[in-house]
Amino acid sequence: MSLTTERTGVAPRRTAEEVARAEARTAHNYHPLPVVLSEAEGAWLTDVDGRRFLDFLAGYSALNFGHGHPRLLAAAHAQLDRLTLTSRAFVHDRFADFCAALGDLAGKDMVLPMNTGAEAVETAIKVSRKWGYDVKGVPDGTARIIVAAGNFHGRTTTIVGFSDDPDARGGFGPFTPGFDIVPYGDLAALEAAITPSTVGVLIEPIQGESGVVIPPDDYLPGVRALCTREQVLFVADEIQAGLGRTGRTFACDHADVVPDLYVLGKALGGGVVPVSAVVGDRDVLGVLHPGQHGSTFGGNPLACAVGLKVVEMLRTGEFQAHAAALGVVLHDRLAAMVGHGVVSFRSRGLWAGVDIDPTLGSGRDVCERLMARGVLAKDTHGSTIRLAPPLVISADDLGWGLDRLEEALR
Repeated sequence: MSLTTERTGVAPRRTAEEVARAEARTAHNYHPLPVVLSEAEGAWLTDVDGRRFLDFLAGYSALNFGHGHPRLLAAAHAQLDRLTLTSRAFVHDRFADFCAALGDLAGKDMVLPMNTGAEAVETAIKVSRKWGYDVKGVPDGTARIIVAAGNFHGRTTTIVGFSDDPDARGGFGPFTPGFDIVPYGDLAALEAAITPSTVGVLIEPIQGESGVVIPPDDYLPGVRALCTREQVLFVADEIQAGLGRTGRTFACDHADVVPDLYVLGKALGGGVVPVSAVVGDRDVLGVLHPGQHGSTFGGNPLACAVGLKVVEMLRTGEFQAHAAALGVVLHDRLAAMVGHGVVSFRSRGLWAGVDIDPTLGSGRDVCERLMARGVLAKDTHGSTIRLAPPLVISADDLGWGLDRLEEALR
């Protein structure tokens, strides 16, 4: 795929102007690469200066189906002409269809729609505590939830309180009590942390922000067994890992494990609108009663129309199969780079965390070199970069992007 302008490593004039304007009027909660995007289709983006880039991030998996997928845009356009918001004070005609379809996809009874991933995690925390009090019989105000070191579940004050990332939590205390942190992948530590007051274990089946960290093969089955034995909810945060990214519908599917609650987001909105949800059976989600939780925009008609189309697309299995097949290519190409700029990597489906030889610079440095060659990716935790191209990417484009990575590592 040819590019429309030569890559010089120097930002063209309009890009530089737009970056400066953004810096002048926005809070610095992100440190984006100096590219200003204006159009996109499939796995490709175009910036304000006409340069084209291959997307190797897919909005942290929010764009699993690529940019502007025609089926998703058609669903959104059709709903825009009919009804976009009612609030949850009323029922609309897309709500039941979306909840039923998503529940069926996950093999669960009930769905509680929200908007963002962090809202869904907060919802799962509230549900876990309420279940602990109403069902397990934990004394009021004593419920505890076990989480894993290296986690990333969002950026609310409650969630960052149980993060061990100093950038995420520094300066934002005091924090909500009731959380116990154990090493990720360590079943013995998890078992030792469970007490009569434990109501839930909240983990990512693959830790995305930490660099696509995949646990040992026996970990998720072991978590499931411990939670069942100790009457504790297994809450799987599949916001990044779920909905096709790893080559299966859910990352838990690789271990043949079914959690009590799925926490979903990102790709559920098809890259069109923010959509998230907590999905579980009636004996868990049924503990909520009117007035105890809510969201004005959660489950709005536009979100349900897009989310329903996402579920319909996933039901065919084509995106999961494509991610699995190209995931083999991604794995093999990265394996060949080990010792040639790559120290190690972890991948599952079309998702990889790549540890760069620190003598080549930071992960940010490598991402900037990739950007100069027409590929957009994102660094995390120093020398690690994450690769997560849209699931619609072609084999040729994936190969082209990996060729550029090899060049950036020389």
